[in-house]
Amino acid sequence: MSLCGARLPDPGGHLDMATQNRADRGRSIGSAVAAGLGLMRAFFARGSRRRRQEDILVELLGQLTLMTEEIHRANLIQQYRLTLDQMDRAIDDPALADAGSTLTGIPVAKRRQMIFANREYGSLLMAHRVGMYDWDELVGQLRVLCRNKLFAEYWDRTVEHRRSLPADSTEARVGAVVDVMIEELADDPEEWWIVGPDPAGPGSRSDGTRR
Repeated sequence: MSLCGARLPDPGGHLDMATQNRADRGRSIGSAVAAGLGLMRAFFARGSRRRRQEDILVELLGQLTLMTEEIHRANLIQQYRLTLDQMDRAIDDPALADAGSTLTGIPVAKRRQMIFANREYGSLLMAHRVGMYDWDELVGQLRVLCRNKLFAEYWDRTVEHRRSLPADSTEARVGAVVDVMIEELADDPEEWWIVGPDPAGPGSRSDGTRR
């Protein structure tokens, strides 16, 4: 057969195939890059959602803590209102005072004074518990109260009542401060404004205990 009649390979065909292969590889690489970017976006989106969920959870826990504290304070206030009502009745009615008071062998008028002194002290303690007074403010109020001779008498008569208080309780810590104030006032009543712990002074902590 004449070579002239033979169909020679078209070099242009090889060029087209090579170009097509390169285009296909380019599309594959582009698709892989696009897929990778999509996965990265999804990953970071999930990470952002997770961080947002964690932030929301922390905020909810904070709100729950505040709500729990508010409920606790409300319960304290409600309980103290009931206690005040009972004290007021005991002050007005000696028969009710006999049922609720352990102070015996004293005149009715004196017992009324002791109950009222207890009422005043309890009011200061409650104000501190619910956050109306910080420690320094409470100490200042106690200094004034301890100057009252009837309160000092009440404190002396009820010393046994406080022996059963847990040592780490708020009332026990406050009672220890009042003990010091009463003792220091007995030694030097003229300088009443410096008795007890120094407000925010060296060795004091926010809860009133000594280091």
